[in-house]
Amino acid sequence: MSEAPQSYLQRILRARVYDVAIESPLDPAPNLSARLHNRVLLKREDLQPVFSFKLRGAYNKMAGLSAAELERGVIAASAGNHAQGVALGAQKLGCRAVIVMPVTTPEMKVKAVAARGAEVVLHGDNYDAACTEATRLGAERGLTFIHPFDDPDVIAGQGTIGLEILRQCSSPPDVIYVAVGGGGLIAGIGAYVKTLWPQVQIVGVEPVDADAMTRSLAAGARVQLEQVGLFADGVAVRQVGEHTFALAQQTVDRMVTVDTDAICAAIKDVFEDTRSILEPAGALAVAGMKRDVAQQGLHGLTLVAVACGANMNFDRLRFVAERTEIGEDREAMLAVEIPEQTGSLRRFCGVLGQRSLTEFSYRLADPRVAHIFVGVQTSGTADEQALIDDVRRAGFPCLDLSKDELAKLHLRHMVGGRLPASAAAALEQGEELLYRFEFPEKPGALMAFVNALHASWNISIFHYRNHGADVGRIVVGVQVPQGERAAWQAFLNGLDYQHWDETDNPAYRLFLGPSTASLPALA
Repeated sequence: MSEAPQSYLQRILRARVYDVAIESPLDPAPNLSARLHNRVLLKREDLQPVFSFKLRGAYNKMAGLSAAELERGVIAASAGNHAQGVALGAQKLGCRAVIVMPVTTPEMKVKAVAARGAEVVLHGDNYDAACTEATRLGAERGLTFIHPFDDPDVIAGQGTIGLEILRQCSSPPDVIYVAVGGGGLIAGIGAYVKTLWPQVQIVGVEPVDADAMTRSLAAGARVQLEQVGLFADGVAVRQVGEHTFALAQQTVDRMVTVDTDAICAAIKDVFEDTRSILEPAGALAVAGMKRDVAQQGLHGLTLVAVACGANMNFDRLRFVAERTEIGEDREAMLAVEIPEQTGSLRRFCGVLGQRSLTEFSYRLADPRVAHIFVGVQTSGTADEQALIDDVRRAGFPCLDLSKDELAKLHLRHMVGGRLPASAAAALEQGEELLYRFEFPEKPGALMAFVNALHASWNISIFHYRNHGADVGRIVVGVQVPQGERAAWQAFLNGLDYQHWDETDNPAYRLFLGPSTASLPALA
C-alpha cells in the first residue's frame, strides 16, 4: 500500500538535494503571459548542473544509502537524464556507478555519462530491455538499483521542486503543469503542494503517443502501453510506477495530452521568453498549459509550468523548427491546382499578395493543370481559413495539408520529378532551362521575382524554401523559345541579385531533366 501524500511532507522537507542541485529560479514568461492572458511562470529545472530535474531524486536516494551500500556501488537504467543524475551523484558521494543505456542512445548522452566517471553498459533497443539488464547485472555484482521514478526517496527528491515553487510565489499559484513519464515528478510535486495548498490544481501533461498515466487514471489501474512515441524520449515510458500512480490518483486534478507539433511550438515559446532551448520532454508542461488554457477558458490566473529538461540533441532542431509554425497555427500547408496556362502562376501569386511564404514547390507534369505545394505564414486558424477561402474564390481548387503527417514529413521534400515528354511536346515552348537565384530575404521579395518574369515564358519548375537565412533561394525551370533567348538574358542581366545556370548540372539531368541521362562511367 503506497503512502498517503501527507506522509511525504517530512520526506520532502528532509530531502538531501542541494549538495548537487540548485534552487532553480521561477522566471516570468512575458510573451507567453501576454498571449495566454494569464501570468505564466517557468520553473527552470533546465538550469540544473545536468540540465534536468532528475539529479534531485537520484541524489536523495543515493545519499540515504548505507556506507556498505555505497562501497559496493549503484546501478541504473536510463537513456539520458536519470543516467546523468546518478553519475553526478556517484561522483559527489565517491561511489561506483554503472549505467545501462539502450544501444540506440545518442552518443552525446553516452559521453556525458562516461565523463562523470560512470561505467556505461549498452544493452537492448529500449528502456525496458536496459532496465531488465540493469536488474540482472545489479544482482550479479551486488549493486543497489536506483529507480528513475518509482521509489519514495526519488519521489521525495523531485518533490523539493513543489517546495520551492510555493516558497518562491508570493501567493500560491492557481495551476501547476508537470510533464509525466513514469510519474515521479508529478507525484512528488503533487504530494507536497496538495498537502499544504489543496486548492492549487496539479495538471499532468503527456504526449498523445505516450499517455500511460492518462489511461491509467481513467481506468483506475496501471495500464501498460504496447508501444510509445519516442519524440519526447524523456517521458517515453510504457507503464507508470506503483508508488507514483497511487499518489497521482490522490493529487492530480486532470491530465492533458499534446501532439508533436504542439511540443515543437512550446520549445519555440520558451526560447522566445528565455533564449533557452528545451528538449521535447522539457517543453511538455508548457505545451499542455497552452492546451489547457484553451480548453478550460482560463483567464487572469497564475500558471506555473515546470521546464524540466534541456538535453536537446542538436540534430533534432531542424525538425523542431519545421514543425513549430504548424503547431502554433502560424503556417498553412496547401496543395493548390492551377490551369497550365501562361499567367496562371502570376495570378495565383497575386491572390497570396504580401503574405510571407515558407515553401513553394511545383513541377510541370500535365499540359492541362499544375499542382503547387505551398507553405504560407498565417496568424491563426481564422487567418488560415480566410486564405483558403481567398484561393478558392479565385478559382483555384485547394486542399489543406496542415494536419497531414505524410505531407509534413515526406511529400514536402518530394515534390518534383522529370518533365514528361508529353508535357514538353504539348507546350512546344522550347528547351527547359534551369537557374538558381539568391535574393535578400524579406516579405514580398518572392512575389516581386515572379512578377518580373516575362508572361510568355512557361515555368516548369519552381522551388523555394525559407530556411531562416538572410537570403532566399529559388530554383526555377523555365521554357524560353529560341527566339526569346536574348530577352531572357536581358532579364538575367537586369536582376539585382546573383544567379547561376544549372541547365547542365548532372544532378538535374538525372532526376529532373526532360532528357534521358545516366551516371558517367567509373574510371
